[in-house]
Amino acid sequence: MIGEWLIGILILLGAVVCVISVFGLIRLPDVYLRSHAATKSATMGVLLILFGGFLYYWLFENHISIKLLLGIVFVFIASPVAGHLNGRAAYRSGVPLWKGSVQDDLKRDTKRMK
Repeated sequence: MIGEWLIGILILLGAVVCVISVFGLIRLPDVYLRSHAATKSATMGVLLILFGGFLYYWLFENHISIKLLLGIVFVFIASPVAGHLNGRAAYRSGVPLWKGSVQDDLKRDTKRMK
């Protein structure tokens, strides 16, 4: 019974985090903040859902799903890297920062590279 509750809570919490991520994608003002919302919260939401699925197979089916473990590792590694690369590409393409941004850390680094 505790396992059922734990799995249900993990999957529900993952779905809630994904919905919060969607609101961030809609409401945030620029590509950099949207990228942050997509990579951080969506990654956490997907990881919680996948971990809930892994626990289900482990506790109730007596099967350790290597596919789910590989999916967890892949999402954990690939999603933040992809978000970082998208943000870097947007910056190098000249997409302006939000007018409320107070600091531009990449400006110094890109001047050094030129």
